[in-house]
Amino acid sequence: MSTMRRITSRTALGVLIVLAAFACRTPGGEARAVPNDNRVAAGTLGDRVLTLRLEAREARWYPDGKDGPSLVMPVFAEVGHQPQNPGPLIRVAEGTTIRISVTNTLRDSTLVVYGLGTRPSSLTDTMQIAPGATRERSFLAGAPGTYFYWGSTTREPIDTRNGIDSQLHGAFIIDPPGAPPPPDRIFVLGTWTGKPKDTLSFAADLRVINGLSWPHTERLTYTAGDTIRWRWVNPTDSPHPMHLHGFYFDVTHRGSWAADTAFAKSDAPRVVTELPVPGATFAMTWVPEEPGNWFVHCHVAYHTSMWLAATVPPDPPDPVTVDHAHGMRGMVLAVDVRPSASTSRRATGVAGARPIRLVAKTAPKGFDPSPGPGGSRELDEMAFVRQDGDVPPPGDSVPSPSSLLVLQRNEPVRITIVNRTRAATGVHWHGIEVPAYSDGVPGWSGTGSRIAPAIAPGDSFTAEFTPPRSGTFMYHAHSNENILIGLGLYGGLLVVDSASYDPARERLIILGPKGPGEPGARINGREVPDTVRLTAGERYRLRLIHIVPDWNVRLALTRDDSIVHWRALAKDGAELPPHRQTVRAASLLAGPGETMDFEYQATSPGLMRLEVAQRTGAWKTQLPIRVEPALRSPSP
Repeated sequence: MSTMRRITSRTALGVLIVLAAFACRTPGGEARAVPNDNRVAAGTLGDRVLTLRLEAREARWYPDGKDGPSLVMPVFAEVGHQPQNPGPLIRVAEGTTIRISVTNTLRDSTLVVYGLGTRPSSLTDTMQIAPGATRERSFLAGAPGTYFYWGSTTREPIDTRNGIDSQLHGAFIIDPPGAPPPPDRIFVLGTWTGKPKDTLSFAADLRVINGLSWPHTERLTYTAGDTIRWRWVNPTDSPHPMHLHGFYFDVTHRGSWAADTAFAKSDAPRVVTELPVPGATFAMTWVPEEPGNWFVHCHVAYHTSMWLAATVPPDPPDPVTVDHAHGMRGMVLAVDVRPSASTSRRATGVAGARPIRLVAKTAPKGFDPSPGPGGSRELDEMAFVRQDGDVPPPGDSVPSPSSLLVLQRNEPVRITIVNRTRAATGVHWHGIEVPAYSDGVPGWSGTGSRIAPAIAPGDSFTAEFTPPRSGTFMYHAHSNENILIGLGLYGGLLVVDSASYDPARERLIILGPKGPGEPGARINGREVPDTVRLTAGERYRLRLIHIVPDWNVRLALTRDDSIVHWRALAKDGAELPPHRQTVRAASLLAGPGETMDFEYQATSPGLMRLEVAQRTGAWKTQLPIRVEPALRSPSP
């Protein structure tokens, strides 16, 4: 190498070192909190002992990555390293001794740290560290599983910890002993709600994955046929229904920061949406067999909306026409599945496919003026209306919810959506295993250069697929969801087998929105729902669909103020194996995007209620159910 090249290389290296050092500091002088993708474990491991020095410190957090608005927050750091959000990953094998110290550099705040102890442990086991102090602890790692540690300076419990303490957490993974575990990925959910002191333009609400908000979150690439293993950690103040487009996944573990439960292979729930509550964790495996662009995201519509941009967006002149496909923010990950040499594609363009026509249209009856984005403009009700034959549906009304679709298992369909609204949109066939191009996310769904466009006003789009399994599903707008679903662009979708489908012995119950951003729900399209009627002694399949876009709800089927029992049959359209179709109390927490099937048999006439209440009690409603006497055969 010439002398000039050596000098140039040394100069460039020096510049990079200076730039790297400068990048670690922010204009305010605080250290920069770097996003943590949880690929590299912290500490020093030797002779089955992990030595780790942590500190809680203030750092400037950039949820949009290197650029954009920022916020000074307490986060964790490994001593001698940059702060991270989420905090440093602790990952060891069962049987490892962990020697850890935690230093509290936060002024005037005692730090309470949960989750630094042998697993399983108590939810109340803590380390309390005074300002400026350091505490040490040594413990065995304990049982394998997905855990986390978290801190508090306000003594708020985890389900209300959404402000200044909201980024004080990190993943803690314990692997089985012996051979290295199969490769996996770890995703830590995060929220922020508050009023920043040091900036006026920063959002009051944020939702992030591994410290970043879409579109700055990681893009994941796999090959068809790969076995994918993900771990999810929810140290936030709310449940997040995590929905995977295009594929089912098996939930292999569920737990918390203190304990973890593994499912036997035959017992692993198979779902498309999993709902971790505050403080919960879960692990999952799945196999992507269909190439294309896919999403995994929180199905609370607000948690992926443009209103979660770190820079506060201006109010749009018309909230209905917001380009949500490009304005999405929050809890979203992109998944790119590449074809393999043996990839077998999902069929499209099948000769003889059953044609179905849906018209997205509005009704002159409007919702009350919106109190949120968009100001006082009245919003028209919308629906997808099925058109039979060549006669367009009448223009003066729309059904609520949208038209029910009943498809046959293994029968190919060609569904043409005609958009007669003023909003561009797309239609997602939630839970159905469709080709990527038909998945319904405008500007994203598809493969290579063949990407599905938004369905512009006055235009149409045709989705082609063959539903491979019978079950309870839904379809809904996948653009500007919290507005368009709120206005009515959602409907039930049943895939059935002709031999076993008996509508007389089924009851479909759809929990839909009361209106865009409105607290409350409509049941089967009505704020005061019609009474459901059953006959004593008959067995019914209750199909429940939850698509209230912004609310997690508690459901309870009651009689005389007591919760009755029903038999679980299916989740997210996937029939449960016989040994898991157990009788259980008719009470559960459900999130947007979940469907559930239960069998219920009333033994005597009387009145019942399906009670629906927002998770924290902000609102509630109910569906009346009347059990009629069994019909007696006439006497001979």
